[in-house]
Order: sequence, then structure tokens, then C-alpha cells
Amino acid sequence: MNRYYWGLLAALVLLLIAWLVASTGNWLDLASLQAAGGWIESWRAGHPAIAVVLFFLLYMVVAAFSVPGIVVMTLAGGALFGVFWGTVLSSLASTLGATITFAVARVLARDAVQRRYAQRLERINEGFLREGAFYLFALRMIPVFPFLLVNAGMGLLPIRAWTYFWVSLVGMLPATAVFANAGTQLGRLEGLEDVLSPILILSLVATGVFPLLARWLVGAVRRRRPR
Repeated sequence: MNRYYWGLLAALVLLLIAWLVASTGNWLDLASLQAAGGWIESWRAGHPAIAVVLFFLLYMVVAAFSVPGIVVMTLAGGALFGVFWGTVLSSLASTLGATITFAVARVLARDAVQRRYAQRLERINEGFLREGAFYLFALRMIPVFPFLLVNAGMGLLPIRAWTYFWVSLVGMLPATAVFANAGTQLGRLEGLEDVLSPILILSLVATGVFPLLARWLVGAVRRRRPR
């Protein structure tokens, strides 16, 4: 089987997965999770290992395709597995899913985009070669940026895949832990706004921006020093 047929087969599989995930996303909301919480918990108690594997794979696919409901998945992780394991499973699954999107964007579009917009991207590329990890960390700490935009956009820029993976893992960890912890009180939540308060958002923004600000200040001091 030549490359054409392998590519066609891969495209069909991706389309099937996308359709399945999109269908799944219809019930990935807080009300549906709360309604099914008792049944899910009893099933997890009877099949703990299978529950972990299914949750991890479903979360990873949801993250890879950026299906609405990734926050609800994190709440479910906390409700099913507790704060610690819910955070661990959700963090790894979301980072792997994001890395899949990153890799697909890099393979399919980076070279073409870099050639097409070489002059416009020159300064951006230089900045990411020097401080790409800091920029990515800031984006990950601010949970209001579109997940798909960050994942695919980073695949088009000169940042190493391993750097992308571990910075994403660390940068998304605080918000993941907050939602996993909220998931342990699932029955008391009336809406996602109960978790994502303005104070929490400002705290995450400050934490994400601080490394960039500190690095800029250090650079400014060094430039002012007499040679």
C-alpha cells in the first residue's frame, strides 16, 4: 500500500475520531456530569483500572480535538479519582492531547506558513528562539486563550517539541489542580463561574506574566550596565 492510500486511511480515521468526539462533546457539560455522577462513580468503583484508562484516553482525545468540555472533564477527574490522581491524569492527558495537535500542525503546515510569511514571522521566530518557553508558560497560565489556537499556533513556531510538552504540563498544572479540587465538590457547583472566579484568573495571569516581566527587567538592567 503506497503513501497515498496510507494518507487517505489516516484522514478517514481522523475524521471518524473527530465525529465521535464532537458527538461526545454534546454531553460534556456540568449538568450532564452532575446527573450521571452517581452512575459513573458506581461503575468506576467496580472497574477501577478500566475507568482510569477510559478517562485518560477520552480526555486526551477531547484535548487533541479541543472539544468544548475539557473543563468538565477535569471536574470529572477530581470527582472520580480525587484531587491528586485527578490532577495527575488530567494534566498528562491534556498535555499529550495538546502535543498531538502541536505535532499535526507542525507536520502539515509549519513549513508552508514559514515560507509564506517569512518576513512577518522573522522577529517572532527570533523571540521564540530566545524566550519561547516563557511565552508559552504565560499563555498556559492564562486559561482564557483558546486551547486549539495555542496548540496549533505553537506548532508553527520554532519551539522544540520536548520544551512545548514540559512547559505546557507545568503551565496548565495550577488551573488543572483548581478544577480537579472543585470536582470533589461537584454536587455543590451551580456553574463553572463558581470555579473560575475573577480573582483566580488574575492570580493565574500574574503568575504567568511574572517570568516574562522578570526576564525583561534583568535584560534591561544588563543593557544599562557600562561595558
